[in-house]
Parts: sequence; C-alpha cells; structure tokens
Amino acid sequence: MTSWVGRTAAEIAAAVREKRATPRDVVAEHLARIERLDGRVGAFRVVRAEAALAEADEVASRADLAELPLAGVPVAVKDNLAVRGESNRVGSAASPDTPAAEDHVTVARLRAAGAVVVGLTNVPELCVFGTTEGVHGTARNPWDLTRTAGGSSGGSGAAVAAGFVPLALGNDGMGSLRIPAANCGLVTIKPGHGVVPAGISDGDWFGMSENGPLATTVEDARLMLAVLADTDTEAAPSEPAIRRIAVSLRSPLAGVTVTRPYTTAARDAAGVLIKAGHQVRRADPPYPLSLSTTSLTHWTAGTAVDAQGLDPRLLTRRTRVHAAVGRRFVGRVRAGDSRERLRRRLEPFFDEYDVLLTPALARRSPRSVAWDERGWLANIVANTNYSPLTPPWNLTGWPAMAVPFGTLPSGAPTAVQLVGRPGSEALLLEVARQLEELHPWQRTAPLD
Repeated sequence: MTSWVGRTAAEIAAAVREKRATPRDVVAEHLARIERLDGRVGAFRVVRAEAALAEADEVASRADLAELPLAGVPVAVKDNLAVRGESNRVGSAASPDTPAAEDHVTVARLRAAGAVVVGLTNVPELCVFGTTEGVHGTARNPWDLTRTAGGSSGGSGAAVAAGFVPLALGNDGMGSLRIPAANCGLVTIKPGHGVVPAGISDGDWFGMSENGPLATTVEDARLMLAVLADTDTEAAPSEPAIRRIAVSLRSPLAGVTVTRPYTTAARDAAGVLIKAGHQVRRADPPYPLSLSTTSLTHWTAGTAVDAQGLDPRLLTRRTRVHAAVGRRFVGRVRAGDSRERLRRRLEPFFDEYDVLLTPALARRSPRSVAWDERGWLANIVANTNYSPLTPPWNLTGWPAMAVPFGTLPSGAPTAVQLVGRPGSEALLLEVARQLEELHPWQRTAPLD
C-alpha cells in the first residue's frame, strides 16, 4: 500500500486527479499521523477529523476532479483566518467561541482548488509574538522539541514540518511566515502587497500583513501561491536569467548580532548562486538607524487595534502591555509616512540589485517555555534578538521568502531570506528553486 504521508502536495494532487489515490485515503493517513504525534508537537488547536473526511468524499465526487490543482491535498489553516463552521480564537481566551459563517477568501480558494482543511493551527495570542504558546496550546519545532516552532504561524509551520499536512496557510505581519519556516526547515513566501487577498483581523496591521503558503518544496509553495493569488504563477521560467544578487549579513536593527550558523548559511547560499551563474556581491541595504523605532511602533500599534473590543482581563500581561504601548502610535502609523520614507530609501538599492540574500534569522529559536507568562520586555528582547531580519519587508510591503539552507549543531535547519522589489514573486521562487536543486534539504523532521 502506498503511503501518502510525506509526499508533496503536487504528488498527492496528481495521484488523486489520476485516481491512483482517493482523497479519503490521503486525508485519513494524515489524520492518523496527527492523532499519533501531535501531542508532542502541539501544531493544532482544532483537528476536524470527521468534517475533513466528509469533505474529502465531496472532493472525490466533484465533476471537475481532473482539473483541481490541489485535489485531495490536506491543508492546515492558521487560527486567525475564518473556516466555515469553526471558531476563530486567535490564540486568546478573550476571543469569542463563535463558529464562522463563511470561509475566509483564501480558505475558500484552497477548497475550490480541491484542498481539504484538516484543522486550525495554534498561534500566540493575537498573533503578536515570534513564539507560539498560550491558552490553546504550544507549538514546538518538530526538529527540536525543546525549541519553539516560532510564530505567529507557529502551529502551521510545525504541522508541515512534522508531516501532518503537506501545505499550511499562514500570514506574515512582521515575519510570521518566515520565522516558523526558517525554524522548521520550510519554504514560504510573503507575497508583496495586494498579490493575495489579506483581510486579516482589523486592517491587516495597517496593510503590512499578507497571507501565504508554508510548504516543503518550492514547487508546492509556488502551486499554493498560485491558488491563493488566483493566478498562473505556478509556471516557472524555462530559462533562468542571470541576476544581480546582493548578499548582506548584518542585522537591519542596530545592536543585534547575527550568529555564525546563519551568516554561514547566507555565505554558502551565495556560493551556490555564483556557481549557478548569477552575479553575486556583498552589499548592505541602506537601513536607517530609525528602523528599530519604526518596527516597534508599527508592531505595537497593530496589536492596539486588534485588542480593541476585547476584555483586557482575559488577555495575557504581555499582550496588554504591547497594546497599551501601541495605542499612542496608532495615528502616526496609520498616516504611513515612515513606511513611505523607508521605501524611498531602499528603492535605489533594488534598482541596482534584482534580489537581496540575507540570513533568515539571527539565531536559533528560543526554548519552548511559557513565554506568555513572562513579562513584555523579556518577550520583546527575545523576539528582536532572534528575528531582526524580517520586519523591513513588511514595512515596505515587498515580497520576501524563507528557504532552508544548512543546519545548526543540533541538526535543526537554518535558512536564508530572499527579498525582491514589488512584483518579483516569480523571480524569488525561481532563485529558491535553484537553491533547492543545487543544495537540497530534508523535507520533514524525523519524528518517528
């Protein structure tokens, strides 16, 4: 009997379209793995076992089965996006336990493409922090269960890395896709503003948050992005062009050091791209000294808006403080002046270079402990010290990827980040595909 656990989404969908596999068999196998192993990982808040099997049968009976790009593919959805019939708790005790009447547009697009939603994944409260723990569960890195999976799409990242699903839906407001992807050895792309429908919470963190895929291969990430964006971006360029690629090893945030495993990953990835024929040189973007302040004001202001209308007594202390700090900045952030200045400052750099290559993180993820019970400042320091490289690209609204590359001494993955100008999603995916082809990675963690 063929096992579909551990297979790519592209492989599963092809087998279902060709009737070499049934959606029910594929989904049942993945549900069995979740039941057996998620107690150790903590990826899911809700597993929709019966509903998912019923939906799998519906996919099998569709007249257009042979055309579905994600036919029978099990997917997980981050618990801040509506799934019809399920509550949307956003990692908090303060959120209402009310079933959603309709799917979020991205969930609806996945289902229309033949995907089956097997569950909703854990997030930190209000998706604020880069670690995932709280009243609804703790998501650990399947490669190293003593470490957090990251956040805020931590449960989605853990679900894919553990082989519970081949694809997961998450979103990224300050790195929330790229952080768990980098921790868990996954491919993700935060698309540029407007490529994929957002509609995340109240105002998408002032337009900084974007929905995107978490996958184990570039092909799967491209496939899911095409479904989410309702485009044909799954088509890769047939003849890769020579590109000008800048490599930067320094943190955009002053005072934060990037550790050796991550600088080594970026250097080695640069070497691979040189061998592929690209023009690669060391060059740092002209990050302003004010970037730390700009990042903090936008980060906290987004939470201030999200916390409106929630009972503060039911929020954790770190979230209450984060929102309180951000309330004084909401007006300034909403004006968008600092983001526009940052874009103008960085645009000439991307006139010279097609792609920026950086480490994805500055250091390995923090230990998986009760960060939700620790103070606000401790959380801010931990998050900033390990993930200073992701926020600039939410502030600009430009596309950015995390791609697995190399390993830590523990055996857990390291990763690099690829950044491009607006509209360069296909280019970033192609550069990532070259890295994958020339320096392949182990796709899922050895949990068994």
